[in-house]
Amino acid sequence: MRKLLLLPLLIVTFSGFAQQGPAPEKWDLRKCVEYAWEHNISVRQSDIQARVANLTYEQSKLSRYPNANFTNSTGTNFGRAINPATNLFESSTLLFQQYNLSVNAQIFNFGNVKNQILANQYNYQAAKEDVQRNKNDIGLTVATTYLQVLLAKEQARIAAAQMELTRARLLDTRKRVDAGTLPELNALELEAQYARDSSSFIAAVTTAEQNLLNLKATLNLDAAVVFDIVEPPVNMIPVDPISELQPDYVYQMALQSQPQIKVNDLRMKALQYNLKASKAALYPSIAAFGGLGTNFANPNTQTSATFAGYASSPVFPPLVNVNGTNYPLQTPQFNFIQGKKGFGDMWTGWGTQINENFRQNIGIQISVPIFNGSNARTAYKRVQLDIKNNELLKEQAAQTLKNNIYQAYVAASNALQRYNASKKTLEISERTYNLAQKRYDAGLLSTIDLITNQNNLFRARIQAIADQYDYVFRMKVLEFYKGQGLRL
Repeated sequence: MRKLLLLPLLIVTFSGFAQQGPAPEKWDLRKCVEYAWEHNISVRQSDIQARVANLTYEQSKLSRYPNANFTNSTGTNFGRAINPATNLFESSTLLFQQYNLSVNAQIFNFGNVKNQILANQYNYQAAKEDVQRNKNDIGLTVATTYLQVLLAKEQARIAAAQMELTRARLLDTRKRVDAGTLPELNALELEAQYARDSSSFIAAVTTAEQNLLNLKATLNLDAAVVFDIVEPPVNMIPVDPISELQPDYVYQMALQSQPQIKVNDLRMKALQYNLKASKAALYPSIAAFGGLGTNFANPNTQTSATFAGYASSPVFPPLVNVNGTNYPLQTPQFNFIQGKKGFGDMWTGWGTQINENFRQNIGIQISVPIFNGSNARTAYKRVQLDIKNNELLKEQAAQTLKNNIYQAYVAASNALQRYNASKKTLEISERTYNLAQKRYDAGLLSTIDLITNQNNLFRARIQAIADQYDYVFRMKVLEFYKGQGLRL
C-alpha cells in the first residue's frame, strides 16, 4: 500500500518532466521551424544549389561584354630555332619574350546570349523557390512532430490526473475498510486499478519523451541538448472555420502560393528561353576581334673582331689602276672571336625591339555552322523534349496538389466529426462517473462498477484530446495549403 502511494513521486522524479539541472529553454513552433530551416541538410543543400544558380546567372550576364585576354611568355630556345626578331633559323640559345593582347566581342548571334541570360535568370528564381519548397516541407514535418509532443504531454497529464483520482479514492476506501464499513476486497480492487493507472502514466511519459526526441531529430538538434517546447492550450490554437477552407478554393490559392507549382512554372520559362538560345546556335554569328602584340629575342652569344693587317686580294688580277699606275690590291683582315653574353647583356636592345616589333590587328569574324556532328541540332531537339517532360511534371504536380488538398479536406471534416462525437462522449462519461461516485459513496455501487466508470471517463478524456489535436492538425494542413503558413 505504501509503495503504491509513493509511486507518483518516483514517477515524476524518473520522467522527463522533471529534468535535473537548470530549467530547459522552451521553444515555440516558430523558433523550432527557423532552427530546422537553418540546420536541416535538405534545406542547406537546396540553398547551395540556389547560390550556384545565382553564380551561373551573374556570370552569363557578363557574356554580353567583350572578352579580353593578355598573355606574356618569357623563355629560352635551345638548338636550331627561328629567331622571332629576325625570322631566321639560328643554331644558338635564344632569350625571347612575347606580349599579346586580344579582344573578341559578339556583334550578332540571333539572341543566343540574351536568351541564355534569361534562361539562367528563371533557373535561379526556380532554385530559390525550391529552397522555399524544402522549407515548407520541413516546416510541416516540424509542426506535425510538435503537435505530437503536445498531444503526448497532454495525455500524460490526463494519465496523471487519473492516477491521482484513483489514489484519492483508494485512501478514502482504505480508511473506510479500517473502520470496518467496507470489505478489504474494495481496497484491493482499487490498489490493482492504481497500479494499472501508474503503468499507463509511465507509458504516457515515455511516449512524450520519445516524441520530444523525435522533434530533436527533425530539427537536427543534438539529443543531449536540454530542450523543451512551449505548450499553448489546444483550445487557444487559432483554427479557421472549415467553411472557409473549401477544397476548390484552397486549391486555387495553392496554385498561386505553393512553391512546387512556382518551381515548375519558372523552369518552364527557363526551358522556353533555352529553346530560343539553342535555336539561335543553328544560325551564323558575327563577332569583332582585335589584337596587339610585340616580341623580343636575343641570342646568348656575341662575336667580336680585331684587326689583323692586310693581305693580297683574292680578286684576279690583284691590281687596281689609278691614273695609269697599277697598284697591288689588298684587303683588311680581321680575327673574329665568339663568346657568351652575360645575363644582363642578353637584354640589350629590349626597348628597341619591343617598339619596332609592335603589331596590331582588327577585323570581323563570321561563323557559319555547317557540320559539327549535329551537336547544335541535337541540343535544340533535346530542349524540346525537356519542355514536353516539364509540361507533364507540371500536370502531375497540379494533380498531386489537388488530390492532397481534397484528401486533407475530407480528413479534416472527419476529424471535426470525430472530435464533436468524442466531446459528447466525454460529457456523458463525466456525468455517468459523477453519478456512479455518488452511488458508490452511498454503498449502492460495487468497486468494480466504479472502476469501470472511471476507466470509461479516462478513455473518453484520452480520446477527446487525441481527436481535438487531430482536428487541429488537419485544419493546419488546409491552412498551410491555402498559403497561411504555420501558426499555433
